[in-house]
Amino acid sequence: MTHRAKFAVLAVALAWVFAGLSHMDFTTLAEAAPAPAPVTAPASAAHAVPDFSALVEREGPAVVNITVNRSMRATAEERPLPGPQKPGPNFGPFPFGQPFPDQPRAIPQAAQGSGFIIKPDGYILTNAHVVAGKGEVTVKLTDKREFTGKVVGADPRTDVALLKIDAKDLPTVHVGDPSKVKVGQWVAAIGSPFGFENSISAGIVSAKGRALPDETYVPFIQTDTAVNPGSSGGPLFDLDGNVIGINSQIYSRTGGYMGLSFAIPIDIAMDVANQLQVQGKVTRGRIGVQIQELSADLAKSFGLLAPRGALVSSVEKGGPADKAGFKTGDVILEFDGKAVADSRQLPLIVAAVKPGHESVVSVWRDGKEQTLRVTVGEMQPETVAYAGGQQGETGKLGLAVQELTPERRKQLDVTGGVLIGGVDGPAARAGLRQGDVVIAVNGEQIDSVKQFKSLVDKAPEGKPVALLIQRGELRLYVPVTAS
Repeated sequence: MTHRAKFAVLAVALAWVFAGLSHMDFTTLAEAAPAPAPVTAPASAAHAVPDFSALVEREGPAVVNITVNRSMRATAEERPLPGPQKPGPNFGPFPFGQPFPDQPRAIPQAAQGSGFIIKPDGYILTNAHVVAGKGEVTVKLTDKREFTGKVVGADPRTDVALLKIDAKDLPTVHVGDPSKVKVGQWVAAIGSPFGFENSISAGIVSAKGRALPDETYVPFIQTDTAVNPGSSGGPLFDLDGNVIGINSQIYSRTGGYMGLSFAIPIDIAMDVANQLQVQGKVTRGRIGVQIQELSADLAKSFGLLAPRGALVSSVEKGGPADKAGFKTGDVILEFDGKAVADSRQLPLIVAAVKPGHESVVSVWRDGKEQTLRVTVGEMQPETVAYAGGQQGETGKLGLAVQELTPERRKQLDVTGGVLIGGVDGPAARAGLRQGDVVIAVNGEQIDSVKQFKSLVDKAPEGKPVALLIQRGELRLYVPVTAS
């Protein structure tokens, strides 16, 4: 057969094939083909992303916006120009109009935060730092009603404050149980970030029992829920709509949210609130010891099989622990039947004990466990003074300072200084922050609030005061001009 004949036969065959295919049902072909194996979604994908709309609708009305109006003195050079001004970052207008020449005047400064109603007759929880200092507190509800808030009391150690407004039959939150919170569960925060009232953000619990520097009495709930300025004092909810914490702090290098936020467990906050309402102050127990973390190497040196407990590094002479026979080098393993896993737990356990109570303590000493009995004393409130003298005023520099406890000095690695607990006016403009430590004033080392106040009072009006500040590992001089 010639090549031409072969080609003709092949062409006929191909034509027959394509002709047959043109009459076939391609749906049938598809059905005839083997089906791909079904893709099985992982078990976690079976759970839908939670819907928080019902939570906001039900619990949102119990969340309030808090504004604290303070005033500071302004010099002629600092006054705004005449006429309307552009809105500031919080979309609020700057003051405008022609001031009287050469006359200092007060410029209102508004600090914003959040809170939530815990009792229908107007009791509200928020952060102590939200209402710190002197100023008029305004509480705004979601129905646009506004009330003047009275600060019943505030506890800087836990950063919890209790407010009261004159109202009745208010919506309240449902209080949950933080001990049942699990790492990884969904949570939601409602607050007023940057003044945007009743905003909700959601995330998960990242960790529990988190200890932060200078925060001895709060085992924080760590979350990745977005919390920004203005949300402080707002509630943290679980999916059932129960409050499990108060949003209090963030970790940030920019001043804004960076993925880490911390909430005060609601059981601790409610205990503080009850004490503030009943007795006007918070009572805590103390035994008069300094403690440190027990490392694996230290545990071995003391003959312990594992690093557990709190190592006593010093005993206050004449204090409750001294009278009970505690010694430097003791490792406190148990306090009133509660195991002490590490040094962070002991202050929480002791602080919760009523002063005057005799507690049974298990300690490790000389290679064996021993039992001691100690009568718990009362912790004295931290001394807080305002750098101008009078309680409730921020004075010349706009600084509220407090004594540094021996424990805090050790943590901060300083031998003296005072801790800044509140910032306003000139100090705020100079860039000082709450938590900074003032080491020296005009080159003179300071060791107490009294000394700090004396040096500030001597500062002449209008002349900068040089403050040596420690902030973390950084030390720097900051000039602040007294007003």
